[in-house]
Amino acid sequence: MYQNEPLIFEKSSPGRRCFIPPACDVPEKPITNLLPQKMLRKREIKLPEVSEIDVVRHFTRLSQKNFCVDTNFYPLGSCTMKYNPKINEDAARLEGFTKLHPYQPVEQCQGILELLYTLEQMLVTISGMKAFTLQPAAGAHGELTGMMIIRAYLDKQGEKRHKIIIPDSAHGTNPASAALCGYEVESIRSNPAGLIDVNKLKTAFDRNTAALMITNPNTLGLFEKDILEICKIAHDAGGLVYCDGANMNALLGITRPGDMGIDILHLNLHKTFSTPHGGGGPGAGPIGVTEKLKPFLPVPRIETGKKSTTEGVRQDTSVAGQGQKYYFLNYQHPDSIGRVRAFYGHIGIMIRTYTYLLSLGKEGICKVGKFSILNANYLRHKLIKYYDIPYGKTCMHEFVISAKKQRQQGASALDIAKRLLDYGFHAPTIYFPLIVEEALMIEPTETESLETLDAFADAMVQIATDIEQKPESVRNAPKTTPVGRPDEVKAAREPTLKWEH
Repeated sequence: MYQNEPLIFEKSSPGRRCFIPPACDVPEKPITNLLPQKMLRKREIKLPEVSEIDVVRHFTRLSQKNFCVDTNFYPLGSCTMKYNPKINEDAARLEGFTKLHPYQPVEQCQGILELLYTLEQMLVTISGMKAFTLQPAAGAHGELTGMMIIRAYLDKQGEKRHKIIIPDSAHGTNPASAALCGYEVESIRSNPAGLIDVNKLKTAFDRNTAALMITNPNTLGLFEKDILEICKIAHDAGGLVYCDGANMNALLGITRPGDMGIDILHLNLHKTFSTPHGGGGPGAGPIGVTEKLKPFLPVPRIETGKKSTTEGVRQDTSVAGQGQKYYFLNYQHPDSIGRVRAFYGHIGIMIRTYTYLLSLGKEGICKVGKFSILNANYLRHKLIKYYDIPYGKTCMHEFVISAKKQRQQGASALDIAKRLLDYGFHAPTIYFPLIVEEALMIEPTETESLETLDAFADAMVQIATDIEQKPESVRNAPKTTPVGRPDEVKAAREPTLKWEH
């Protein structure tokens, strides 16, 4: 109905106004008397002239074009775009949270400090790590923080290691995070099964290697079955193992990275623990570490003790109920890498995570991983007759298909992704991981119904059939969206950043 909604400038009509202000009842002065010349425009800005109803209807119609988890299925592999329960939003908007100021004294912030402290302990239990910091603002920021902790730890040991090993099945931001901390990156190729090649790792991991960065499950949606041996290889050589936890959704209630031998783990609260994300934010990427790495975590650390008017704050390791606990920010950690985020991170995301975990409870959390794996394997089974799935007989929470056959028939992975828009589905991640030709990476998550999965599978099957019979119908997609196929290369190289009316 609103497919050809015009630009707001195109709705402009000279003299039309949203409202007319009352006559000025004070002496008027030219703006040149009030502002410095350098702050004044050289020419008058050309704003659209529209009525209030024009504005309201225009932006309401645009909002109805939004594609999000609340409106459609979003099988974006590697990103875990699950449905976000609205109770999380209600909790994050409680006045007790929204009216807090980060510069308030800790005595007035006991509630939020208790929430954050408790959330850290929840993440410790879920992951098997020994301690967490909530400061990092997103996954890649968590990676950077982890690399900084590795460097600080090795410096403390007097070791000058300069290499980080990263499998080709790891997440794409891993090499950048390592390089930003001054490390050389060495990539090792996966074995024919799509897993880390243990023999190649043994050869590559030497006394110059600071750490191995892995993603488990990896970006092919496969669990690294040799993870215990992998960690032992790194540890025997005096190195550490960093795990990108972006795929933690598949492990919830099934296994814990800390029990595998992982030394540092980041979690994406905005993926695994249900917060709306995409388009650059919001996010949170807490870091969990082993006991020996705790001293290097960013400050301030949230700690608990007993407050006394005469003795200040005493560290408290007593069980709950033996005196009133007092939460405080402790900066006194001399080996810390320092602060990595203003104040204590993205608090709103953490409140949503806390609410999500309490809503699920232990039993519910244990179902998340199982259902996400079940949904992914159901889709995989329905599509394997129509698309090539080069790695694994089963998958974890996601899987990667190859449109190599469809490419030979005249349509690419990009064409398939565009065509899915006509069926009302967001496209999966495409052309990643790089080790799969014409890759489409599909992650249904645990929140999608059987009916939704069937509808998506039917669309994918129909697209494959159309490619066999009339590939041009897919190459010209999408056909039902307001904008068809823009020239993406030109858009990237020659962006139009302002409207000249």
